[in-house]
Amino acid sequence: MSALHDIAETLVAGKRGLLAADESDSTIKKRFDSVSLESNEENRRLYRELLFSTPGIEEYVSGIILFDETIRQRTHAGIPFPEFLSQRGIIPGIKVDKGTVELTNFPNEKVTEGLDGLAARLTEYKSLGAKFAKWRAVITIGENMPTQACIDSNCYLLARYAALCQAQEVVPIVEPEVLMDGNHPIEKCREVTYTTLKTLFSELSKYKIDFSGLLLKPNMVLPGKEFGSKATPEVVAEHTVKILAEVVPDEVPGVVFLSGGQSPEEATLNLQQINAYSQMKWRLTFSYSRAIQEPVLHAWAGKKENQEEAQKVFLKRAKLASLASVGQYNPSMETAA
Repeated sequence: MSALHDIAETLVAGKRGLLAADESDSTIKKRFDSVSLESNEENRRLYRELLFSTPGIEEYVSGIILFDETIRQRTHAGIPFPEFLSQRGIIPGIKVDKGTVELTNFPNEKVTEGLDGLAARLTEYKSLGAKFAKWRAVITIGENMPTQACIDSNCYLLARYAALCQAQEVVPIVEPEVLMDGNHPIEKCREVTYTTLKTLFSELSKYKIDFSGLLLKPNMVLPGKEFGSKATPEVVAEHTVKILAEVVPDEVPGVVFLSGGQSPEEATLNLQQINAYSQMKWRLTFSYSRAIQEPVLHAWAGKKENQEEAQKVFLKRAKLASLASVGQYNPSMETAA
């Protein structure tokens, strides 16, 4: 298992974090729609190449999570994306879940699909260059939700996925996302996040997962988007760090936070405060998608003449997230030249 440990450690080493560029077809269509850009394969390829070829990005990004389509695509020069990233010192990864469906008998709750045939897909993805994988589960807070049945089902699937990954010497990232949707207070998010992570690590233990060859990708503890007031970064940090200290085993090399609908500035400031709150046993860094990409996509909008400016925006957002991951970010940097 030392190879797994080495990859996991490399992904969270220094001041780097992850870029999640694994949007499904439906998700990236919504994002392209926001800039009036057609979501066809070539435009998606062009956009991913813009991100992957940004000069200097390897200083701040250790790994990139790819989608099934993306891991099979190539640069304009014909180099497969995983090979291109590896040449830059960036580790290629792959999203392997197949999205969520309704959990039977539990209205408005979701369970993630994709376990069937996963071993064979992991073999193929590894041959294409992937060294780590990601599986996302979603937990919804609402009236009489989440149920323990929903939490149990999703954590069982995360553990089975992790076992299949480690059998192939692919590092699993386990992502149990407690969604921001709703009007609940931060205390409710803390309660649900605690229960979810406690259940998750119990299941991972049951399936004999090597914690030293795994990364956790959780939500930060936040109030619901429709709740009357936002929590300060200090409060977010306190709730988040205390839960991690209670439930995450020491052997886990790192925690890579999802941004979960936060703005780029919010996600960066909250990560900064989490790292400033106290010295933890593990690296606490980022695995952001929209919180890094949203301003990049708007700067580019599918126009070749905007590529250089869009790459500058991407480099800046990645640098600021990197600084936050080591407690060196200041909001004044947002407007600095």
